[in-house]
Amino acid sequence: MTLRHTTLASRLGDLLVTLDGEALTGLYFPAHWHPPAAAVLGVDVDPRGEPVVRELGRQLGEYLEGARTAFDLPLAPVGDEFQHAVWTMLREIPYGTTTTYGALAERLGDRNLARRVGGAVGRNPISIIVPCHRVVGADGSLTGYAGGLDRKRTLLELEGAAVVAQTRLF
Repeated sequence: MTLRHTTLASRLGDLLVTLDGEALTGLYFPAHWHPPAAAVLGVDVDPRGEPVVRELGRQLGEYLEGARTAFDLPLAPVGDEFQHAVWTMLREIPYGTTTTYGALAERLGDRNLARRVGGAVGRNPISIIVPCHRVVGADGSLTGYAGGLDRKRTLLELEGAAVVAQTRLF
């Protein structure tokens, strides 16, 4: 294991990037709901010396400029089997569209899993790249987002997704 972390400046704020080997393990907003534990941060490194961070910066810049709709980065999020199933489904939500926690639960075979799905979405360690911002409440309203509802709205508007004015927390 070669755990490392660095900070990447973006128009959404300084993002904490965590790495293991050549894979991205986390992308966290300032004041993120579930930041990484100190044990997984590893060594603080210069982002210029990390090829995956340079590529992340390039792709994220293109996305925020509206020139990219998908990411192609090596990912290695840490989570349990259920979380990985949910995070895989998040990567399948098309750019510019939204889905609900209930719809994701139905894809897993049981609508009653919606709360558990919400927990997995909320613990997604790779914000933006694994697009948890595309999950909304059953009524289409913006629900909680680890990076804050303003950022969630910004990302959805950037993608041209319909955004309901009403917001609510989990």
